[in-house]
Amino acid sequence: MPELPSSKDIERMRKMYPAGTKIRLNHMDDPFSPVPPGTIGEVTMVDDGGNIHMKWQNGRTLPLIEEADDFTVI
Repeated sequence: MPELPSSKDIERMRKMYPAGTKIRLNHMDDPFSPVPPGTIGEVTMVDDGGNIHMKWQNGRTLPLIEEADDFTVI
């Protein structure tokens, strides 16, 4: 089981990805139901586990994981 981010890491992520931040997905590491590359979304929150919750333009809400997924802030 992966180690949870420290409270310092969570604080950094919340500053780096505040609600409303626009992100373009390059690649999602989800073999079952990934969001397609190139999809743009908006951050809704960063939770205490370090998941970046998203509202994608295609209606999906799958969160990003900073260490696993490849994305660009736009």
